[in-house]
Amino acid sequence: MIEQIEKLLEEIKSITANNAEELEALRLKYLSKKGILNTLMAQFREVPADQKREFGVKLNELKNATQEKISSLKEALESKEEEQCELDLTRPGYPGKLGTRHPLSIVKNEIIDIFSRLGFSIANGVEVEDDWHVFSAMNFAEDHPARDMQDTFFVEAHPDIILRTHTSSVQSRVMETSQPPIRIIAPGRVYRNEAISYRAHCFFHQLEALYIDKNVSFTDLKQVLLLFAKEMFGNDTKIRLRPSYFPFTEPSAEMDISCNICGGKGCPFCKGTGWVEILGCGMVDPNVLELCGIDSKEYSGYALGMGIERITNLKYQVKDLRLFSENDIRFLKLFESAN
Repeated sequence: MIEQIEKLLEEIKSITANNAEELEALRLKYLSKKGILNTLMAQFREVPADQKREFGVKLNELKNATQEKISSLKEALESKEEEQCELDLTRPGYPGKLGTRHPLSIVKNEIIDIFSRLGFSIANGVEVEDDWHVFSAMNFAEDHPARDMQDTFFVEAHPDIILRTHTSSVQSRVMETSQPPIRIIAPGRVYRNEAISYRAHCFFHQLEALYIDKNVSFTDLKQVLLLFAKEMFGNDTKIRLRPSYFPFTEPSAEMDISCNICGGKGCPFCKGTGWVEILGCGMVDPNVLELCGIDSKEYSGYALGMGIERITNLKYQVKDLRLFSENDIRFLKLFESAN
């Protein structure tokens, strides 16, 4: 048996492995439960008493030599693999941190998803528009206050070219170029000539919806508004409609939802009323349909519009509008879990 161990020691010195599979095969051959070393150890009890000491020493030597050889072969294979890996020297030295979606993008995408499930498609338009599509086609009178310099940014060289004050200009262009049924939402940035403060900004984001078809009623509008409120703010949300005025809708209304902070019981956020205003809406004025080339005797429709910043404030209680455009990383990190 001593001679057998001596032969195995010589054999161990000469073994090689070109890959992980060969190395594993060697490990199983020598070191596994059914391997050569375990077989020799099982034979230890049969060795004569006067040879046990020498046999034990040689067996331990074989075991240590085998383990060291397997380990050295493993290290050699790992080093070889590292050398073969292609190193991209253009990669940064430190891994870059993943960014997060902007809170306005998070809320906008959520609103779009709700209306998409109701069959609305997205329509986009330009931010630099003409007076007709922003005002005249939307039934704004020539002396309407919204046309004043206090509210609108005009392009100096072209007095009829302005920065759109609402995304209704997208609606007018869609109505001019399409025939009912029309079912679109128009998200986008708009501009107003206002002083910047915690509650107002010279630019912000809107999302408007337009549906025109035969026999569209105010009941249809109310049902869409209720579904939107429940999807956006929770199943317990209630809505109420208050009469209002907009040049492009008749009748017009403003919609309130039960305060999602106090549940309608009254708190500082809702000023103790239990209600918070979120959007304006109404039936499309027949004059708007006619101005855009749609027969108002055959078709009717509804429109609604909301400020995305307003909805974001309600969902996340952001108290200062300026935070949305200051690119403060600390503020944006607050919305990592909302992505």
